[in-house]
Amino acid sequence: MSYMQARRGPKRASGSEPESNAKRTGRLNRLYYGDNLQWLPEISPESVDLVYLDPPFNSKRAYNAIFRGPDGKESAAQVQAFSDYWEWTPAVERTYHQLINPGPRGHRVPEKLITFLEAIRRLLGDNNMAAYLIMMAARMTEMWRVLKPTGSLYLHCDPTASHYLKVILDSTFGPENFIGEIVWKRYGAHGNAANAYGAVHDVILFYGKTRNITFNKQFVPYAKEYAESRFRLMDDSGRRYQEQNLSNPAPRPNLKYAYTASNGVTYQPHSNGWKCELERMKQLDAEGRLHFPKDPRGRLRLKMFLDECEGVPVQDLWTDIFLPSSSKERIGYPTQKPLALLERIIRSSSNEGDVVLDPFCGCGTAIEAAEKLKRTWIGVDITYLAVPIIRRRLKAYPDVSYKVLGLPADLESAMALASDEDKYQYQWWAVDQIGAMPVGTVIPFGREGKKGGDKGIDGVIRFKEHPQDERSQRIIVSVKASKVLNPAMIRELRGTIEREKAPIGVFLSAYEPTAQMRSEAAAAGTYRPEGSKRAYQRIQLISAADIFKGKTVDFPGQNVTEEEAAATAQLSLFDESAKRKEPKRSAGSPVPEEIEDVEDSMSN
Repeated sequence: MSYMQARRGPKRASGSEPESNAKRTGRLNRLYYGDNLQWLPEISPESVDLVYLDPPFNSKRAYNAIFRGPDGKESAAQVQAFSDYWEWTPAVERTYHQLINPGPRGHRVPEKLITFLEAIRRLLGDNNMAAYLIMMAARMTEMWRVLKPTGSLYLHCDPTASHYLKVILDSTFGPENFIGEIVWKRYGAHGNAANAYGAVHDVILFYGKTRNITFNKQFVPYAKEYAESRFRLMDDSGRRYQEQNLSNPAPRPNLKYAYTASNGVTYQPHSNGWKCELERMKQLDAEGRLHFPKDPRGRLRLKMFLDECEGVPVQDLWTDIFLPSSSKERIGYPTQKPLALLERIIRSSSNEGDVVLDPFCGCGTAIEAAEKLKRTWIGVDITYLAVPIIRRRLKAYPDVSYKVLGLPADLESAMALASDEDKYQYQWWAVDQIGAMPVGTVIPFGREGKKGGDKGIDGVIRFKEHPQDERSQRIIVSVKASKVLNPAMIRELRGTIEREKAPIGVFLSAYEPTAQMRSEAAAAGTYRPEGSKRAYQRIQLISAADIFKGKTVDFPGQNVTEEEAAATAQLSLFDESAKRKEPKRSAGSPVPEEIEDVEDSMSN
């Protein structure tokens, strides 16, 4: 489903997490599945303190998500999470005309933005960049609407379109509300950029709704060399410090007193007097905060301890945050951002309890950072894959509470999802409902993708017949959202599991299988693990109605202890505890190899 082709369809409300936590913490978080252009109007005007968005970059690349097994190793199974390609389509044309002719809807489209869109179309024509900018412009006006007057927006992009996006933001927020441009160095270095400099940075455009924004200055520690040169003195406790003047900058006759310090020496005041009153001077002395010169005739000075200094204020060039390929933070999602990057942004431009919105939340880095920092959060993503990833990440926070909106809550809404133009979203939803991982799906951003290369496999469940087994077995899942079902589909699945040497296959259909299909499945026989008294149906049929009745896949290792379950667990989505082993890239790879061990992290 492309953003320009998305449609709401029947409302798909899901069940919510327990709300007792929300009442206790005072935060009601929301995660929306669907197009953010459809969900943003659901958010009240001027209710959001901070917007962070990491949209597609118009990079003309496809991005794969990588899955891991219970041993932490990568599986060969991957899924194409999205394709960042754009085309001018009839849907783009409609959106363009809705923006330049807003009509009586009362939706704010600034005149300057309309002028820019008309000019950019004349300049670029009906090409992919123009389509991308139309998509972004349509959403910027909504983000402006939901921001509080003290709110901020951070748009994460790269030089592909950052210059155009800045004009869109200037036209929407006003050039006077441009706060700054942050350059984030995401790589160490690139070694195979031909006839060009290595591209190692992203751009983060920082705007305020007004100039009166919330901003908390952040600091980074002093460089080791700087600290050792400036804080060169050491007190008796081993603490580094530098000495500071105790002279008052202006004449203060009431602070011109002689002071007899704890070392027995009487020090005369500066010509302007001391910086503090006598009682405060005594307190500093008692706390060991006065520097006594070796020469008794020297000046009494103040100790500034290194461990009490905040450090250097963060500037607009960020070179201290990376997400190496070896990091345990890696979850296998393409274009993932470091948690520290989002923590810095959220700390800078919001306070505890404030509302943080990420309308392109992807694998949920901004969501996790907001939860960690006790902010209320709202996340939106157009791909169903985001939902299980974020749910898994949030398990690390036992008190978290949130509602998931837009997912099928009953059979009717599930069938509505199955009838959508984009069948892959139903496929991901259905696969997730039975605890499998998706395989081989294409979810485009800018244009329709093509499904291919999955060899009849839409999902996989891994399990071990016995806890002590080194190798796991695979359950092959085939998903059909179509109304048209026939026995040949079961025979095809049977052929797939025989080819893949899988013991079990699951036919996961939106509609009820026919009687002939059930007979075909029964004819496939059963599977009995070695040494087991239990046999399992080799081809298992599960419909959407079965999912809502609680039917699950029947396979070995389910009725076991927690320890055995951990050992025989099926393949998990994005195991954040596993270290990523980066696949080798060919010389013609669109992603450059790195000289340093720093991996690409293009989107959250």
